[in-house]
Amino acid sequence: MPHPYFLHYSEEVQAQVTQLIEHKKLGTFFKSRYPEPHQIKNDKLLYEYVEGLRQQYLKNTPRVSQAKFEKRHNMVVNTLGTHTFKTTRHGHKHKTSHQIHIAAQLKYSPEAILRALVVHELAHFKEKDHNKAFYKLCQHMEPSYHQLELELRLFILMCETEGNTNYI
Repeated sequence: MPHPYFLHYSEEVQAQVTQLIEHKKLGTFFKSRYPEPHQIKNDKLLYEYVEGLRQQYLKNTPRVSQAKFEKRHNMVVNTLGTHTFKTTRHGHKHKTSHQIHIAAQLKYSPEAILRALVVHELAHFKEKDHNKAFYKLCQHMEPSYHQLELELRLFILMCETEGNTNYI
């Protein structure tokens, strides 16, 4: 039975995933593909990383108000990352803040995996829904987005089954 994260992938990919799970080789897969985790370990560095990508690809969007690793996010139960748009009104003035929160487990992921999630959340600044334009924007910001999305799912699965200590 294929894992639910991979139902919309080909049977070949599902078979490869099943084999990685059965042989407990997800950690080995990530170690060989990405020898080192990224160096973005605090909220300030994450903010700079997110804002740098936004400035590079989404110049006409408002600045990110906040980007931080969220400890209460559980990759399995909830989402890996969230984007929040808040508008506050003081009299006639409207202030909008754009926030991105990333699951704390991704502090120990490869940079490419973190980038895939950040690109995904930034794409929501222009496209609210997961439609064709949304994924096209993701690919514009990260040409290998679809491959990285698959690897992000594998990373989640590794954390569920082996723990992310197999990668660190």
